[in-house]
Amino acid sequence: MSVRIRMKQMGRTHRPFYRICAMDKRAPRDGKVLEELGTYDPMVLDTDARVKLNGERVDYWLGVGAQPSEKVAVLIKKYGTNGTHAEANSAAMEKLAQPKAVPERGEPVAKQKTAEEIAAEEAAAKAAEAPAEEAPAEEAPAEGGEEAKTEEATEEKAAE
Repeated sequence: MSVRIRMKQMGRTHRPFYRICAMDKRAPRDGKVLEELGTYDPMVLDTDARVKLNGERVDYWLGVGAQPSEKVAVLIKKYGTNGTHAEANSAAMEKLAQPKAVPERGEPVAKQKTAEEIAAEEAAAKAAEAPAEEAPAEEAPAEGGEEAKTEEATEEKAAE
């Protein structure tokens, strides 16, 4: 039986997630696995925190002759036991494990109005409405004059 170390696709549409698994060479990509060796989440923002590997088990499977796929080989080279980015990976994992810093609550953006401020706004609104009511009464005769002008214009057109 020949064993390959491959990525098993999980997740959902537009949200990929992979498990790094030791599988029989004849098994389908998302089929039965012999052992899960880690995970790869490409959606994590910090690139060094995307891969989690069980280094001891990866070394075991490589020792018994398992062949990694091309992409898994790159991940093992970077984040394996003696990988080039192993220290950065462990530092990124520690950083992810820390609780997120929540800023202190500051002053509210919109403060509540007092009863005096509300009363002042209502008074200002009433004052603005009062002149608006008087203005149409003054314009009414002018509108009638315009109607008379339009009637005269229609009579002239009829005469022609």
